[in-house]
Amino acid sequence: MSAPKPNWWKASTCYQIWPASYKDSNGDGIGDIPGIISTLPYLKDLGVETIWLSPMYDSPQLDMGYDISNYEDVYPAYGTLADVDRLVKECRGRGMKLILDLVVNHTSDQHAWFVESRKDRTNKYADWYIWRDPEIIDGQRHPPNNWRAIFGGSAWEYCRERDQYYLHLFIKEQPDLNWENEETRHGIYKSAIEFWLDRGIDGFRVDTANFYSKDVSFPNAPVRLPGEECQPAFQYFTNGPRMHEWLKEQRQQVLDKYGDVLMVGELPDTEAAKVLQYVSAEARELSCVFDFDVVNLGTSKHGGGKKHHTTRHTLPEFKEAICKVQDLMRGTDAWTTVFLENHDQGRSLSRFATDKPQFREQAAKMLAVLMCCLTGTLFLYQGQEIGMYNHPTHWGVEELRDIDSLNAYNDVATRHKGDPLWMKKAMKGLQLVGRDNARLPVQWDSSPNSGFTTGKPWIRVHDDFEQVNVAAQLADPQSPLNFWKKMICLRRDHADLMVFGQDFTVWDYFDQDVFTFTKTDPDGAQKILVFLSFSDEVQPLHYPTGLESAHQELLVCNVNHPGRYLSPWEARVYLIRESVLNGH
Repeated sequence: MSAPKPNWWKASTCYQIWPASYKDSNGDGIGDIPGIISTLPYLKDLGVETIWLSPMYDSPQLDMGYDISNYEDVYPAYGTLADVDRLVKECRGRGMKLILDLVVNHTSDQHAWFVESRKDRTNKYADWYIWRDPEIIDGQRHPPNNWRAIFGGSAWEYCRERDQYYLHLFIKEQPDLNWENEETRHGIYKSAIEFWLDRGIDGFRVDTANFYSKDVSFPNAPVRLPGEECQPAFQYFTNGPRMHEWLKEQRQQVLDKYGDVLMVGELPDTEAAKVLQYVSAEARELSCVFDFDVVNLGTSKHGGGKKHHTTRHTLPEFKEAICKVQDLMRGTDAWTTVFLENHDQGRSLSRFATDKPQFREQAAKMLAVLMCCLTGTLFLYQGQEIGMYNHPTHWGVEELRDIDSLNAYNDVATRHKGDPLWMKKAMKGLQLVGRDNARLPVQWDSSPNSGFTTGKPWIRVHDDFEQVNVAAQLADPQSPLNFWKKMICLRRDHADLMVFGQDFTVWDYFDQDVFTFTKTDPDGAQKILVFLSFSDEVQPLHYPTGLESAHQELLVCNVNHPGRYLSPWEARVYLIRESVLNGH
């Protein structure tokens, strides 16, 4: 009896598109869906099999589309429903899949549901959001508790019409939906999920997938920020008591009607044992998740000025975060993802490697080797394949557009009365981890505005677009882009080892400069040995026990003539076959 065929999404190479910054077709300075369609041949040639399209729904755009005013329509600057239908058709014609963002923890305050909900306490939508009475202290009105919103300030906003507060874990224009209400859940399923699956999409990336269920007693959070009115309260709204019940309901009542629907969840601040509860195949909740331990390195997970208290992580910490994700599948029926970038993060080259000009391309190739050799579904973020990196350190706050970054910067300015040293510290943190780093326009060529638009771009184009762009790298056989194409092809050809490999083992856990690991295919017939340099200097190799003298076939290397030692930012992958593993 043959083994069951893996889900289509497990071995798929996925590519995230942030529509505003990807490709503009009409010269208005904002990317759009027709622009995306024009690049599908490029993505197909790269080896992409699934596209994840970040929110393109109708929205006031206060949080770049994560404040949705209509789940069933498209933000006009991005295009129309007909454009999305054409994108689905064009993807399908190339054998590609399309997934959308599912943002159902909250809506925009301009969504018709909330417009009605805020009118009074008795209308049809009165309980579709989370409302609580004020706390009255010495005759003064106060929020129901001291919870801090993720982007700063109170998580509660007063509504005069109802004489109540509504909960918003993000900005005040993003009220949280009340998942406790069965009518709300069914409204979400119909409008946000079934509407799009009926149009032929293949799944969703699920935003804040573990935030829906809150502690409905809404206790005050313990004081972690002395002197502050509002306190981080993640423990009261993360992985809440009814999360698994609702995700199972969603799968059984909605998703099962459409076959093998990919649901990849964003799962911040969750320990491994709890992650497993979401992604176990038997549980039938989420297909896989993005674990955030890697991209949270060097930052505070619980708010409180994380942007200006950013520090550099160590390589052992990086290894530990990778291990957590890889070990999730050890002896379980779970699946996971491989990613180092998305729309909320600084660029991986700047965060985890180096963007020094003399090492940048080598380091970009090294990270490509790392990602393609890890087990799980591979996710690339737009521009990652050409080695785009963070905006220059000399840029000022006037170049930033992200509300989270601007709030963090203004918070520092207020707290410290604009002290220049504090403001410098704030900008240093934003330059490393601020979300605008990922949202700069994709660099297509060396023409004005990097070929992204013929108009004025909504956000500044990176200064280095004439050197780092798609056109130049397509023409250069040694470029990071062509190396990524090679690695994606190699990953597909050696899927048993690279996509489905097991027994992930790190051999130099405490080494600050080199990352060495092995993986074995499910049958134990082959092994890969991976050496990765995270250093500007030449480094020695740390051979795993028993493999020092084994016969090795060099599968791939990012330098032309690998020697006795690892050159700066070098990556090597060796293949070791069964006869060697068995000592023959």
